[in-house]
Order: sequence, then structure tokens, then C-alpha cells
Amino acid sequence: MHTSTSARTAPAVATVDRFRWRVVDIVVAAVLGVAVGLVFFGWNTVGGLWFEGMDALTPGLGGLAVGIWLIGGVIGGLVIRKPGAALLVELIAAVVSALIGNVWGVTTIFSGLAQGLGAEVIFLAFLYVRFTLPVAMLAGAGAGIGAWVLELFLSANIAKTVEFNLIYLGSLIVSGALLAGVVGWLLVRALAATGALSRFAVGRDARRDV
Repeated sequence: MHTSTSARTAPAVATVDRFRWRVVDIVVAAVLGVAVGLVFFGWNTVGGLWFEGMDALTPGLGGLAVGIWLIGGVIGGLVIRKPGAALLVELIAAVVSALIGNVWGVTTIFSGLAQGLGAEVIFLAFLYVRFTLPVAMLAGAGAGIGAWVLELFLSANIAKTVEFNLIYLGSLIVSGALLAGVVGWLLVRALAATGALSRFAVGRDARRDV
């Protein structure tokens, strides 16, 4: 009886341990958040100009420029691989961007929450055990959908035409999948290859691939 009970509880204990946050997880999440926040700051000008240019061509196409602002959740989820990682990294990045200064101010933090939750839902759907390129692309797209839902109300997009909102949603999904998903996955793989993530599963995966 004792052996049988131990065998049944061992997987549950292993799962709890795998999802438990370590000090190194928290530190790396903070570092990633700050680093991505600085990327956001740089993208505020480039992405902003791209957004305006695309929107001038066809209202809603500006969403194609948004993907880089969605990348924090993807990177956080791929590196830390624990519940809340995608949300935390995207949120920290948004806070950093807001503190440094941008035209959106404190609303950037709300965007970080919505985008991080969008990515988090995807990693949750795969039970935090699959971190392939397709999952990263779905997480980026999920972050884009989160941004779209928030902006329905925060930016009053709900008062705009159905055509605009559909084009904007499609643009956000494409941009999220490519600029956040693919680029984020490649960046994490490149970082893991340097050995900087040796204390994480993604770093061990990189060593096995060599």
C-alpha cells in the first residue's frame, strides 16, 4: 500500500515542483522585462511611424507594426515556462516603457496586462509543457488578440466600423505570430545557445540540440 501511494503521488509532486517559482526565475523575469521594456522604448518611434504609415494606406493595417510590443509575453513564457511568466515579463516591460516615457503614458500598463494575458492563455492551453515554434506563434497571436480586446474599449475602437476592427484584428494576429512569435522564439534560441540560460529547460534543450 505504501509503495502504491508513493507511486501515485510522485508525479503530482514533480508537477508542483516544476511549476514552483525559484529565486532565479523571478530575477530572470525581471531582467527580461527590463530588457524588453528598453526594446519597447526603441520601437515606440520606429513602430509608431510604421503604424501611422500603414493606417494611412488602410485603416487597421497599422496593427502589422504592433508585434514587437507583444514580444515580452512570448519570451517570458518560452524561457521561464511557468504559470504567470508570460504575463509578468510583458507587464514589467510595459511598466518600464511607461516610466521611461512614451505618448501612451499609464495606459501602456493596461496594454501590458492584456497582451501578457493573451500570451499566457496559450501557454496554459498547452499546460506549460510545449514550447515549440508553433506554440510561440500562437502565443504572439494570443497577445495580439488581447491587445485588440483591450483597445475595443480603451481606444474606443468599438465605435469604429466592423471592417476596421476585422482588419485590425487580422493585422494584430499576423504581426503577433511573426514579430512576437517567430522573432521571440529565434531570440530565445539564440540566447540559449550562448549558455546564458543554462539553469532553464530551454538552455538544456539547446545543449541537446548541439
